[in-house]
Amino acid sequence: QVQLVESGGGLVQAGGSLRLSCAASGRTFSSYRMGWFRQPPGKEREFVAGISRSGGRTYYSDSVKGRFTISRDNAKNTVYLQMNSLKPEDTAVYYCAASTGISYQYVDSYAYWGQGTQVTVSS
Repeated sequence: QVQLVESGGGLVQAGGSLRLSCAASGRTFSSYRMGWFRQPPGKEREFVAGISRSGGRTYYSDSVKGRFTISRDNAKNTVYLQMNSLKPEDTAVYYCAASTGISYQYVDSYAYWGQGTQVTVSS
């Protein structure tokens, strides 16, 4: 089992940057594929980015590709999401999650979730 705690959210102007962090408890962090999801107000949770166990492979939704970067540090049990060129439509609660499944894109592939951190982008 793993517990996840996100941090780094906040209010930023359009075009700005934020870096989210997700700290994991437990000694098995490196055995999990990790993902970031977001849930805009009134909408369903959606995939943002995923990263393989070693960090060697990364995956992004089309809406954030080229602007966001996911990375992980297995020695620190932490996964990051660097968000650049932020847009008002990036406003959402951002969640990190640990996957026990195969697919990165689907909510059902993830067994463990953090509590979320709010990101608000003003125009």
